[in-house]
Amino acid sequence: VHSQVCIIFSDFGKMQNVCNLLTEKLGTSVTISPPHFYHTPEAVDTLRRQVCVAAVGNTQRKAQEVCRLFGQALGKPLLIREEETKEWGGHIDSHLPNSPDSLTLQERIQNATAYASCRVFAVFEIKGKENRRNKLL
Repeated sequence: VHSQVCIIFSDFGKMQNVCNLLTEKLGTSVTISPPHFYHTPEAVDTLRRQVCVAAVGNTQRKAQEVCRLFGQALGKPLLIREEETKEWGGHIDSHLPNSPDSLTLQERIQNATAYASCRVFAVFEIKGKENRRNKLL
């Protein structure tokens, strides 16, 4: 009697633990196929949001540094616009010389890793720093 079980994991470590446990308990009576990696639409959307938020944070920190250089204080954002988002990776390319079954687990992970970048445009209010002597008077 043959049976096939397909399990979807969202945690790579748990997947490895379950595979190791099955192999340990069932020995040669079980065959574990190489994993197939994919990204859910929700995971890709979360990645896009995280990258955009990080880009806005980086822009704000750079603007703060420039303001400090000129003795000014950075105020509130007046405009934040997402200019460009790029995504790459996240799949096993079909044009690879090796078939997906011949790839090592590390190569599969590397090919399935998704990357994203985001370019933002931001305009911030600039506040002049008050002189400390004026505050004391």
